[in-house]
Amino acid sequence: MIHERDAAPIRVRGLQKRYGDREVLSGLDLDVAPGETYALLGPNGAGKSTAIEILEGVRRADAGEVRVLGEDPLAAPRSWRAEIGIVAQSTGDAGPYTPRELISHFGALYARPRGIDEVLALVGLTEQAGVRASKLSGGQQRRLDVALGIVGRPRLVFLDEPTTGFDPAARRQFWEMLEGLAEEGVAILLTTHYLDEAARLADRVGVLAGGRIVAEAPPAELGGAESRVPVVSWRDAAGVLHEERSEAPAARVAQLREAALAAGIPGGEPGELQVRRPDLEEVYLGLIAQNGQEDAR
Repeated sequence: MIHERDAAPIRVRGLQKRYGDREVLSGLDLDVAPGETYALLGPNGAGKSTAIEILEGVRRADAGEVRVLGEDPLAAPRSWRAEIGIVAQSTGDAGPYTPRELISHFGALYARPRGIDEVLALVGLTEQAGVRASKLSGGQQRRLDVALGIVGRPRLVFLDEPTTGFDPAARRQFWEMLEGLAEEGVAILLTTHYLDEAARLADRVGVLAGGRIVAEAPPAELGGAESRVPVVSWRDAAGVLHEERSEAPAARVAQLREAALAAGIPGGEPGELQVRRPDLEEVYLGLIAQNGQEDAR
């Protein structure tokens, strides 16, 4: 059966996967909507790569329902494969070929590929079009990986740790490229260890721990309102650092100033006084800790 064009890019219910005695996925539920960028977060070993491999049809689930573009990935027709793009963690061996040659070769495999120059411009490799792939920098090789993943005009792209090893400037250029894809209506499932990357790119993030999604929301809302309560921190006269959450941080700072004046501290300014709202990284680490995952970095 040919998949329907309006089928949800990803719909997963109760996905399970074991390796021997170790349960990697234990009832994973996941939905990605058309045109949505979804960031799947989790510590090393949480099962992110396993989940993506099952969605790509290269690994078999033990139980659960998996539909990608309306099809079971393990039984999908060849036309289904042409509508997904895959950018794996590691860069493959491109041999002695140039980006232009590789894009031309892979584009010929699709019914309606993007133009070669269009792809080169989209991924920022126009100036390197005639350079052997083996001579490209690490960031440029990752751009080439993306170029080969999108040349067939996929409706869904899998990106597994796409910017690992990038310098800050290269990462931001890469983000702009992905935002351009999203604007074209391409659905993107992204795994990343960079929380700023998830905050910048994702419409929603899901935290994978204990084999299932334990929290899911837009980046600014993850963890709920309670996790975003401002934190007031200061160091007292004895040098002890204090931190506390406060719904009224301005009033708490005023109390601290009064106490500092009463203690004879010049200017009434507590040491190292800060007021901050927890960012995505703090919320994420808290969720991982709550779910018993030790390797949260």
